[in-house]
Amino acid sequence: MAKNGKRYKQARAALEEAGGGPFDIPEAVHLIKQTATANFDESVDLDLRLGVDPRHADQMVRGTVVLPNGTGKETRVLVLANEAKQAEAEEAGADYAGLDQYIEKIQSENWTDFDIVIATPDVMGQVGRLGRILGPRGLMPNPKSGTVTMDVADTVKEVKAGKIDFRVDKQGNLHTTVGRASFSEDELAENAEAFLREVMRLRPASSKGAYVRSITMSTTMGPPIPVNRSAILSIVR
Repeated sequence: MAKNGKRYKQARAALEEAGGGPFDIPEAVHLIKQTATANFDESVDLDLRLGVDPRHADQMVRGTVVLPNGTGKETRVLVLANEAKQAEAEEAGADYAGLDQYIEKIQSENWTDFDIVIATPDVMGQVGRLGRILGPRGLMPNPKSGTVTMDVADTVKEVKAGKIDFRVDKQGNLHTTVGRASFSEDELAENAEAFLREVMRLRPASSKGAYVRSITMSTTMGPPIPVNRSAILSIVR
């Protein structure tokens, strides 16, 4: 739908009628539910502009969080590990588990029909060859995001339950999905608060001034709804 489509205009009108914002999280979520009128289950996203300079390693904001109500999306998990860990991964719910055959498939076919890759530390020498393909897509396993681990079963279960990985981009922005339009208001609010709480916990000591400069919540086809930055303070207390 184009930005000047009928549904988008109606959503903008509802937003303006509510005062234009910024809104506390429960109010923003209520508006999300009101304005999600597409004929599919839209994703609900949070976008943050942070007062950090990611060019400096000590201001990089990166982490993971398990959303209490999941993402509403089936996450396809590939586990790259030796045979001893492959059965463990499959029992935990991994969609694919193996090593050489999947490395070859990715290299020869540019295959990326998965959402996350988990690898054990002992095979990272082999997995490292996939950096040119997986890296630009944000799929490369990384110890900092918890995707390089010997604890394969628990990691697969966490990902399937709604664990997400997030990382600030070069402009200091964070983007993540916190659910679907079909979620209840309480479920969306809980997910949003869990994500924001973790972002605040990760504030770099070297960050000066306002850490969170703006927050917006939106659906796939809807207008951005501004969220009150001060609402975060009550979440992290």
